[in-house]
Amino acid sequence: MNSDPEEYESLYNIAKTEIQRLIKIYLRLVENTNNLDNVTVKSLSSPETIVILLAGIGSNLDPRKADPIRAVKEWERRRAIPFDIETSVTTGVYFKLREISEIYWDELTKETKNFSKIDSEYIKNNPQYLPFLQHVCGIFSKSKLKEIVGSVNDVQISAPAAKRLAECISERVDPRNIRKGEILTRLGGTLEGIVRDLVGRILLESVVANALEAEGLPFEREEEYETLKGVVYDFRADFVLPNSKKPRVFIEVRKSSSRHASLYAKDKMFSAINWKGENRDLLGVLVVDGQWTSATLNIMSKVFDYVIPISGSPKLAKILSAYISGDRSRLKWLIDFRISENPEAI
Repeated sequence: MNSDPEEYESLYNIAKTEIQRLIKIYLRLVENTNNLDNVTVKSLSSPETIVILLAGIGSNLDPRKADPIRAVKEWERRRAIPFDIETSVTTGVYFKLREISEIYWDELTKETKNFSKIDSEYIKNNPQYLPFLQHVCGIFSKSKLKEIVGSVNDVQISAPAAKRLAECISERVDPRNIRKGEILTRLGGTLEGIVRDLVGRILLESVVANALEAEGLPFEREEEYETLKGVVYDFRADFVLPNSKKPRVFIEVRKSSSRHASLYAKDKMFSAINWKGENRDLLGVLVVDGQWTSATLNIMSKVFDYVIPISGSPKLAKILSAYISGDRSRLKWLIDFRISENPEAI
């Protein structure tokens, strides 16, 4: 049996590496096609670019089988359809995760003789197999897994937790009843959770960061500074330019559905009022993706200086460069917001 915990990576880390790689390919494709306005056969120089293009326009062609010529013709037929950045990148991530899942499953069943020989030491040394073992045991939620086994993840499993999981497998699992297709289908929910988390953490903000870097703009991301001062309380925006000590611009990036748009709008609008009320010359930007309602976006445009779709990030970067260079006409809203104590209060 394999006992080297560094021989294989967790599914999460594999997905993270893949989404970062595909984001770079997507950004190069955007740059080479004038923001996907002039797609040519030459611009589709790799299989990944074809997958990104066809997935982004919602084509029903199999992107792994289409050639550049067919992909360009499909793009020409569907140009009026809004390009879905999230789907364009995550489609390739799902392909990778499903491929690795097949490999991991085959390796796991081979090494454990279809789960007839599996002990706690093996589980401890191979945490990357945790999602598979979880579904084999019929444990379908993190909370239930924690209740039965303890706090575990697919990067590190303690010896006591590995022992409890081995006992769970011994008690619950009949090797004769294990079906590969059934387990991998169940694993689909786990893969979706991984990808959703990475979209929120990496994808959209990476697009914005790349646009700012391409324009040569200095900035700090949320995890790189302590706080941005506000009237009511201090907290952090997704981006602040050029830095949090002398802020001129803040950027919030948010994906939403029409169902949650109103809730998110209230939260983001107060953030803008709070920060702009304290920093008079602070330009506020909201970068959006997803199915926001027109009414909600219209309301937020009365507080934020710019409300921009994620696809407009390159143009936004040029606007911000002009503002930081001294073009005050870019600042639309001045917010006078202060809180003071009533001297007559008892």
